[in-house]
Amino acid sequence: MIPVTVDVGAEAVVTEVQRSSRTYPLGVSRPDLEVADLPTPEEVFRVSRIGPRQLVMFVVGPSLIALGISIGSGEWLLGPQAVGQYGFVGVGWVITVSALLQTFYNVECARYIVATGEVPVVGWGRVPPGKMLWIPLSAFIIIFAFIAGGWAASAGQGLFALVNGRVADPSEVQQTRWYAMGLLVLVFLITALARRISRALELSNWVMVGLILATLIVVDLIVVPWNVWWEGIRGFVTPAAPPAGITATQLGALAGFTALASGLNWYVMAHYRDKGYGMGHRTGYISGMRGGRRELSSVGVTFPDDERNATMWRRWYRLLMVDMWGVFFVGAMLGMLLPTVLMSQAVVLSGQQPTQANVPTFVASALQPVYGNGMFYVMLLIGVLILFSTQLGIFEAMVRVVTDALPAMGPRMRELVERDPRRFYYPFMIALLITISIILHLALPITLVQFSANMSNLGALIYPFMLIYLNSKLPRAARPRPWHYVILILNFLFFGFFFVNFVADLFGDPLITF
Repeated sequence: MIPVTVDVGAEAVVTEVQRSSRTYPLGVSRPDLEVADLPTPEEVFRVSRIGPRQLVMFVVGPSLIALGISIGSGEWLLGPQAVGQYGFVGVGWVITVSALLQTFYNVECARYIVATGEVPVVGWGRVPPGKMLWIPLSAFIIIFAFIAGGWAASAGQGLFALVNGRVADPSEVQQTRWYAMGLLVLVFLITALARRISRALELSNWVMVGLILATLIVVDLIVVPWNVWWEGIRGFVTPAAPPAGITATQLGALAGFTALASGLNWYVMAHYRDKGYGMGHRTGYISGMRGGRRELSSVGVTFPDDERNATMWRRWYRLLMVDMWGVFFVGAMLGMLLPTVLMSQAVVLSGQQPTQANVPTFVASALQPVYGNGMFYVMLLIGVLILFSTQLGIFEAMVRVVTDALPAMGPRMRELVERDPRRFYYPFMIALLITISIILHLALPITLVQFSANMSNLGALIYPFMLIYLNSKLPRAARPRPWHYVILILNFLFFGFFFVNFVADLFGDPLITF
């Protein structure tokens, strides 16, 4: 018997749904998965058929939340700074390889969720030696990687400039931090006022990502000459040695935050469960404070190995591929190309190079003398939206990962969180908000972002192998093909190299210098 909550108006009615007594063993230290039929997409999204209109309105969503994070620190800060200083050739290919590998990796993370309804931080507990190691360690790695708050500090810089009509000088850095903290409070309010948190994030990113890409396309067509467009595109597809002077830490940060967060991308994939993809429909979601009480099962459900469910799995997998390759990958590549060609032209126009201190507002300042105050404010607004969409996704995901992890650790935590996750979710979000607000004072935003990006590469040394273990044990219809495992190993080699070099660089002896 699995508790399922059905929202009726403002009320939540808890019913019991009888499922098959069969279970499916998977891994160690966690209860066996229960077994039930895969729901149909039409049942989940409450439509009669899935056509192009329904695909856009109801099915696409988790990739937009990931894309809102993706078009952020890497695309607006690290990529443009690297291109502005060193050009496209030798830098662009790192962006392309990173985006391709990360999208493959995202699909494999989402595969496990769609097949079991369990989010990755819970699934890791099924990997030997078990939950007491992998679940708390994984939650700690996510917090440690992103708590530096560079994404928040950068958004604060942009918002200060937008409000005041000028870039903050060094004596005003504290005011930019206050703006950053205000934006953290805004994230809290967005989640608190939502009925269903994932849906609120989807709608927010529909607006922000759509406006960002549309505006950047128009501005780039006005500002950027065709030869710079060509250099950007050529740089993305031309393998070449990194340019002299760039550090492996800079390249590693660029690789880590291109597309999303390399080996730690799994921390955003829980939205496939909340959206109801596949077996996520059977395990629940985290509701907002305006939503009814919603139970969230910490033990997943998988499907029987029969023809009906194999056919249904293929349908869900096609929808996943559309969401990831058609929306996330295309959007991530545009999100990197458009700001980098714009930065390249801004360097030409200004005759200056972006620095760690001014990169969040460099383009706006460079375009102002040529195109006027209107362009200055447009670019500041786009910069704020880019960095706030990242802030929204990262901050919420940090809270979500810990909220999902706790019930899997034992009965006491399950009692605290599982019946109503909001009892932990919102107090922890407030505690995290205070902590990040303190850390913001420790370094320049771009330095904090580079730290987070290189820490993201740490995940590539661990989680590809855990995915191989878990996905190889799924029902046969859901298991990856052999070449998918090869791609996961390539993630380990590519991003893992940059992390090892980052650690060596911290001790003053990088493995490779350029």
